[in-house]
Amino acid sequence: MPDLLQRALGLLGAVLALPMLGALAVAVKIDSPGPAVYTATRVGHEGRLFRCFKLRTMSTRPSAGPAITSASDPRITRMGRLLRRTHLDELPQLWNVARGEMRFVGPRPEDPRFVDMSQPLHRLVFAARPGITGLSQLVNADEETHIAPGNPERTYREEILPAKLLIDAAYLRRRSASLDLWILGQTPRAVLGRTVTLPASLRAEIEIASGRGAASGNVADATAAEIVSAVGAAVGPAEPADA
Repeated sequence: MPDLLQRALGLLGAVLALPMLGALAVAVKIDSPGPAVYTATRVGHEGRLFRCFKLRTMSTRPSAGPAITSASDPRITRMGRLLRRTHLDELPQLWNVARGEMRFVGPRPEDPRFVDMSQPLHRLVFAARPGITGLSQLVNADEETHIAPGNPERTYREEILPAKLLIDAAYLRRRSASLDLWILGQTPRAVLGRTVTLPASLRAEIEIASGRGAASGNVADATAAEIVSAVGAAVGPAEPADA
């Protein structure tokens, strides 16, 4: 989809979502003190940093804590847990789409602390314009439940992120309007916790890439291979034809 059309649809969606966004913002304010909207610095198109909008899901009380949150993180508010479970905290990102900083579909915008543009896979994925939803989001819709509370940053850096990068790289190599529409159509199923069946070609490409990582002897790549293998079992058998 052309960027100009994406921006126009993002603006239309943001305007139409204003009543819901307003109601959610009021609920966030009632639930805990602090601003309703949180802005986070994220890596965007061509590695440039931008401000990503989200409804606040965590307490604003000063406290030391990791950059990655697990499902049991005590900093998450009651309203925040609902927003994270339904992904409604990402509704303000329609404004990021309208501003041309994001797309509807693409790799998720990443915290710069976990990005190393000297690595080829990082350069490939993080040079792309990030999206509100994407292939790795379908597979990792319950990502927080897989992050160990003891050392969440290490778990994310060494296990979760490498697997997400393999999945996003496969998406970028096969990106098309039909694939984007398929991902948009599958997103509600993933949010509701239902099985998402990957297209055969994508699943095969991810498994081949993860196999190469394991064979290379790189610890992070090998871990990613194990995760992708587990993901393949979790999302169900591949469809016989491309999306």
